[in-house]
Amino acid sequence: MNPMLAIGQDVVGIFLMLAILLQSRGSGLSATFGGDSSVYRSRRGVERRLWQFTILLAILFCVFSEVSFTSLGK
Repeated sequence: MNPMLAIGQDVVGIFLMLAILLQSRGSGLSATFGGDSSVYRSRRGVERRLWQFTILLAILFCVFSEVSFTSLGK
Protein backbone atom coordinates (compact mmCIF):
# COMPACT_ATOMS: atom_id res chain seq x y z
CA MET A 1 0.00 0.00 0.00
CA ASN A 2 1.24 3.44 -0.87
CA PRO A 3 2.12 5.36 2.32
CA MET A 4 0.78 8.60 0.85
CA LEU A 5 -2.62 6.98 0.30
CA ALA A 6 -2.66 5.72 3.88
CA ILE A 7 -1.72 9.13 5.29
CA GLY A 8 -4.29 10.85 3.07
CA GLN A 9 -7.01 8.45 4.18
CA ASP A 10 -6.09 8.97 7.84
CA VAL A 11 -6.19 12.76 7.50
CA VAL A 12 -9.52 12.72 5.64
CA GLY A 13 -10.93 10.28 8.21
CA ILE A 14 -9.96 12.52 11.13
CA PHE A 15 -11.47 15.59 9.49
CA LEU A 16 -14.60 13.59 8.64
CA MET A 17 -15.03 12.55 12.27
CA LEU A 18 -14.59 16.15 13.42
CA ALA A 19 -17.09 17.43 10.86
CA ILE A 20 -19.66 14.85 11.96
CA LEU A 21 -19.13 15.70 15.61
CA LEU A 22 -19.60 19.41 14.90
CA GLN A 23 -23.06 18.82 13.48
CA SER A 24 -25.47 20.34 15.99
CA ARG A 25 -28.65 18.69 14.78
CA GLY A 26 -29.86 15.62 16.63
CA SER A 27 -27.46 15.95 19.52
CA GLY A 28 -28.26 13.87 22.54
CA LEU A 29 -29.34 10.31 23.09
CA SER A 30 -33.06 11.12 23.05
CA ALA A 31 -32.82 12.19 19.39
CA THR A 32 -31.57 8.71 18.52
CA PHE A 33 -34.87 7.14 19.50
CA GLY A 34 -37.13 9.81 18.00
CA GLY A 35 -37.45 11.99 21.07
CA ASP A 36 -36.33 15.11 19.25
CA SER A 37 -39.27 17.52 19.14
CA SER A 38 -37.70 20.20 16.96
CA VAL A 39 -39.48 21.24 13.81
CA TYR A 40 -37.95 20.87 10.38
CA ARG A 41 -35.77 23.76 9.33
CA SER A 42 -33.36 24.38 6.50
CA ARG A 43 -29.63 24.70 6.98
CA ARG A 44 -28.23 28.18 6.61
CA GLY A 45 -24.85 29.83 6.65
CA VAL A 46 -22.10 27.99 8.46
CA GLU A 47 -24.29 24.98 9.21
CA ARG A 48 -24.95 24.49 5.49
CA ARG A 49 -21.25 24.80 4.60
CA LEU A 50 -20.35 22.30 7.33
CA TRP A 51 -22.93 19.88 5.94
CA GLN A 52 -21.53 20.26 2.40
CA PHE A 53 -17.97 19.88 3.71
CA THR A 54 -18.99 16.67 5.51
CA ILE A 55 -20.41 15.24 2.28
CA LEU A 56 -17.24 16.19 0.40
CA LEU A 57 -15.07 14.52 3.05
CA ALA A 58 -17.19 11.36 2.92
CA ILE A 59 -16.78 11.20 -0.86
CA LEU A 60 -13.02 11.77 -0.54
CA PHE A 61 -12.79 9.02 2.08
CA CYS A 62 -14.57 6.61 -0.27
CA VAL A 63 -12.25 7.57 -3.13
CA PHE A 64 -9.16 7.03 -0.98
CA SER A 65 -10.53 3.66 0.15
CA GLU A 66 -11.26 2.54 -3.40
CA VAL A 67 -7.86 3.64 -4.72
CA SER A 68 -6.00 1.96 -1.89
CA PHE A 69 -8.07 -1.23 -2.37
CA THR A 70 -7.35 -1.38 -6.09
CA SER A 71 -3.65 -0.71 -5.53
CA LEU A 72 -3.43 -3.81 -3.30
CA GLY A 73 -4.14 -6.06 -6.26
CA LYS A 74 -1.12 -4.83 -8.21
